[in-house]
Amino acid sequence: MNNTKNPNAVRSKNMITDALLELMKIYPYNEITVKQIVLETDLVRKTFYRNFSSKDDVLNSYIATIVSEYINNINNTKEKVLKVIFDFCDKYKDFLCILSQNNMLYLLSQNLNKHIPLVYEKICGTENPFAKSFDGLEPKYLIAFNIGAICSVIEKWIEGGMTDSFDEIQNVLEKYCENIPFAQNVI
Repeated sequence: MNNTKNPNAVRSKNMITDALLELMKIYPYNEITVKQIVLETDLVRKTFYRNFSSKDDVLNSYIATIVSEYINNINNTKEKVLKVIFDFCDKYKDFLCILSQNNMLYLLSQNLNKHIPLVYEKICGTENPFAKSFDGLEPKYLIAFNIGAICSVIEKWIEGGMTDSFDEIQNVLEKYCENIPFAQNVI
């Protein structure tokens, strides 16, 4: 992907991304072509390839953008981490459903597993709740464990038709976490 800040290029990237996301609401991802994406915009194919190398590049760029937003929210809030996660899910629930319908939720997990460890290195020694919970422990497996768990919760929520409220889910997860000291007898 071309990372220019040129306003015309940014506008073109946004148009291409929006077109792909709209097409994904109608067609399976693997059936969408670059030609279809371009036809949904007022751009030419050359502009597409000036900004992206493929439709996968468009999708990965969008996921990286929303994951970056999520990470900024985690780093800049005093809210409970689960609230930030569920606010993210609520904001992007349509997109998460589209990923799920295309069996592509793993892309979110992959992106989080790529970026969260880098963030952890920056927050060591801060007031961030993740830094405190990992104190003295090897973070790479704990980060992967947490990402896998929350992605599975998101997937289960989507499979259930997104009918459970975030408060309900958060309460269940918080109660479970309170019981974790008792898990020492099981593990």
